[in-house]
Amino acid sequence: MIGSRTFMARKETVQRSWFLIDAEGVPAGRLASRVALILMGKNKPTYTPHVDTGDFVIIINADKVGLTGNKLETSKVQSYSGYPGGFKEMTYKEAMKRSSVRLLERIIRGMLPKHNRLNFGRKLKVYAGPTHPHAAQKPVTITL
Repeated sequence: MIGSRTFMARKETVQRSWFLIDAEGVPAGRLASRVALILMGKNKPTYTPHVDTGDFVIIINADKVGLTGNKLETSKVQSYSGYPGGFKEMTYKEAMKRSSVRLLERIIRGMLPKHNRLNFGRKLKVYAGPTHPHAAQKPVTITL
């Protein structure tokens, strides 16, 4: 194989698509893992680790996302401000009541690379209801 070269994508040549996912009744973990792959671009044959080759994802009906088992009562969301007494935790049920959009974004962000200068989260758009303002991008609907 003399002369063959490994393909490396460049940010100027990346073709981005828009995908629409309806989260109604879909388990949150299954949704998050699939969305994380799309945001990173690992679903494309042109995936390159050091280039952001991912696509945009629109998630609707975030308030109707499913959780399997007893996760609403047992799983907790934790945060720490760094100050004494700054530890907070709440159950998924309380977090869903407060903001289902932020909870779903947090679950998806947990499946993305942690220390990476490629900011994948900016391509994620989550909405609680069935409407979204991105109709001009003509998103392709994905069923999970």
